Amino acid sequence: MDSRPNILLIQADQLTSQVLSMYGNDMAITPNIQDLAARGVTFLNSYCNNPVCGPSRASMMTGQLSSAVGCYDNAGEFLSSVPTFAHYLRNLNYKTCLSGKMHFVGADQLHGFEERLTTDIYPSDFGWTADWTQQEEPYAPSRMSLRSIVEAGLCKRSLQIDYDEEVCFQATQKIYDFARDENKNPFMLMASFTHPHNPFVTTKEFWNLYDHSQIPMPKVPWTPISGRDPWSQRYALTIREDEHNVSEADLRNARHAYLGMVSYFDHLIGKLINTLKECDFFDNTYVFIVADHGEMLGERGTWFKFLPFEWSVRVPLIVSGPNMAAGKVEKRYASLVDLLPTFVDLATGGKEYKFADQLNGKSLVKMMHGGSDESSNELMIEFTGEGVYAPALIFIRDGIKYIHCRTDPPMMFDLNLDPNEKNNVADDPSYALVASEMKSEIDRRWNYDKLEQDILITQKRRLFVQQTLLKGKWTGWDHQPFVDAKEAFVRGAIDPNTTATKARRRYPFIETVEPHHSRKKMYKKKI
Repeated sequence: MDSRPNILLIQADQLTSQVLSMYGNDMAITPNIQDLAARGVTFLNSYCNNPVCGPSRASMMTGQLSSAVGCYDNAGEFLSSVPTFAHYLRNLNYKTCLSGKMHFVGADQLHGFEERLTTDIYPSDFGWTADWTQQEEPYAPSRMSLRSIVEAGLCKRSLQIDYDEEVCFQATQKIYDFARDENKNPFMLMASFTHPHNPFVTTKEFWNLYDHSQIPMPKVPWTPISGRDPWSQRYALTIREDEHNVSEADLRNARHAYLGMVSYFDHLIGKLINTLKECDFFDNTYVFIVADHGEMLGERGTWFKFLPFEWSVRVPLIVSGPNMAAGKVEKRYASLVDLLPTFVDLATGGKEYKFADQLNGKSLVKMMHGGSDESSNELMIEFTGEGVYAPALIFIRDGIKYIHCRTDPPMMFDLNLDPNEKNNVADDPSYALVASEMKSEIDRRWNYDKLEQDILITQKRRLFVQQTLLKGKWTGWDHQPFVDAKEAFVRGAIDPNTTATKARRRYPFIETVEPHHSRKKMYKKKI
């Protein structure tokens, strides 16, 4: 029997670490996440590598920056030829399965997973391609707006609840299937939810966990659009902030509902963890809690993601599993590109492994087990979608964050002294040497001119292909989960022994009890 650990990756959509107690802010009620953090490690300074769904997930799965794999925006094609952590684990004889959202764009909707149990919730085509040639007013192909803020509040059901209930059901069912599987190879299961992505609505059960009058309001208050940095000004028009006036009541409702949605996500985590325990998997399973990007949640007067600020780019990264340093808080930087080398490290037991690509990530296993990492404390983030007109590149080292975009003045924040990013010190004489060093690091790590040209070329191609594919008969790339009814439950043609079929599906399995006499002999005796 293969004794290597299982891996359960649970991903939220648009969950900022800034609302979680293990990150120093007691806003959200999340007992299941807290239990996992108490048993394992919280990476306190954990980030996504691109604050938007598709590129973030592509970078996470490949261990590379999204620009390295050509996935630039929410309609960036994720090529089948790029190895993912699902490919690597599958190569190491792990069973690999995906339930839920991934925002894969293109014909390949598996990317190394053997099975995908649900369809996606968002498009797989090129319809959400950014277009940097449209500069008369900011271009937003997904048509975001603040309608989801002014309409925030209670619901009895929502599209996102429909989706996440199915994701959770399929994932828990798969864990039972793994337990009954005669193939005892370890598994890697990813359960990817759409909560707490906007619109911000939740049911009474989770709304009532919070005192509405005590919902914390933003630390950095609303700023008029004209008083914001150029990137934020464009972004405000991209999400059409001018269409709705967000009152203080709207703001409180939206934050309240968002916290309820976070608690609902935590509730789903509890279901998965309980199933692991029921199937005797929990003690040998590493559980990773992550998100694809954060949520501004009204900070600085803005919402959603697409921005370089901490509420947008910082995400939870909490790991629980066997032989871990319980309750540890790791302050060194970690990001989503670290997951692939970490998974492979766990699967190989730390043996040297040759990757097909040069990775941007590093293994976190040593830090997960109480060790230290002596490498440079730095990370790379990029944004190449709508709201900018050229690549926006972010480099963070030892608490200094530098933001470079060709069309905008630079921004730099000293997060050690200014965690809320109120003071741009890029032109502060006392930071001149640091700013110069940070910009030099960006120039060294990215080929800016080539990246910009590559993005413009692929935007033009994808916009043309999408326009063309809308003519004539439409053929979508969306994943169609397949259920073969002839192999489900009891089917006489392939398994006529009803009792034996049901017995095999019982968990825990009971060894067959041999009959105390032969029915054949009794039949002959009667005759």
